[in-house]
Amino acid sequence: MTHAIEVRGLSKSFRADRKALDDVTLHVAPGEMVALLGASGSGKSTLRRHGAGCVPGDAGEILVNGRSIQRQGRLAGNVRKVRAEIGFVFQQFNLVGRLPVITNVLVGMLTRIPAWRSLFRLFKADEVQAGLDALAQVGIDDYAFQRASTLSGGQQQRAAIARTLVQNAKVILADEPIASLDPESSRRVMALLSQINRTRKVAVVVSLHQVDVAMRYCPRVVALRQGKVVYDGPSAALTPGMLRDLYGTEADELLHDSVPDQADTTSAMPVPAMVTMNLAAA
Repeated sequence: MTHAIEVRGLSKSFRADRKALDDVTLHVAPGEMVALLGASGSGKSTLRRHGAGCVPGDAGEILVNGRSIQRQGRLAGNVRKVRAEIGFVFQQFNLVGRLPVITNVLVGMLTRIPAWRSLFRLFKADEVQAGLDALAQVGIDDYAFQRASTLSGGQQQRAAIARTLVQNAKVILADEPIASLDPESSRRVMALLSQINRTRKVAVVVSLHQVDVAMRYCPRVVALRQGKVVYDGPSAALTPGMLRDLYGTEADELLHDSVPDQADTTSAMPVPAMVTMNLAAA
């Protein structure tokens, strides 16, 4: 089987006395939703940057949809083509605030349109319609022609998700996508990522601090500590005791107030009716 993401023995050091990633090996299947869990400094963001082909590791290899993105400290020659299949959702949204929301969303098409049109942000009518459809799917099409800076944090994050829909991403990497959001916006964003994962069969890897969120939305958890994979298995198997065994005093940062009981981890929170209907029709 061709994996959506395959990491083989990836290592990276920023200092001689400490490895940011230490012989990391993992596989993500097409259509799988995986939480990347760990306290601050565990290596989550470093692993995401390497998986996106932004920086090379010191050793090891990463493949996306069967194509190498980096190997033994060197990025692949076709890294930009492979990266075009990867959608990114960031903690700080990465939208241009002074531009309309629709323009920010259509950025997801830039790898597929001529360079001269991308330079002047010229989009055809059918491309604009595709962007509007994507915004409708995430429930914010009414804001399409407003400046992105006028949207709330949760709305901006949904616009970033719409950008991945326009991109037709086969893999979505989400780096702490709810860290700066209020609880209701966090719920909407995670529900959207989960819905896209199920309906479009897109592999989603989302790095999180919150254990309860990981258990609610992601069937599988990969836990990192000091650059090493210390757990890779069902999220339902995680317990406060196991987390404390894995993370020691760092577990308090991950656990926050509590881990939800078993009955609360078997299904995701419902998506708002409008979003569910729109996504199902896509």
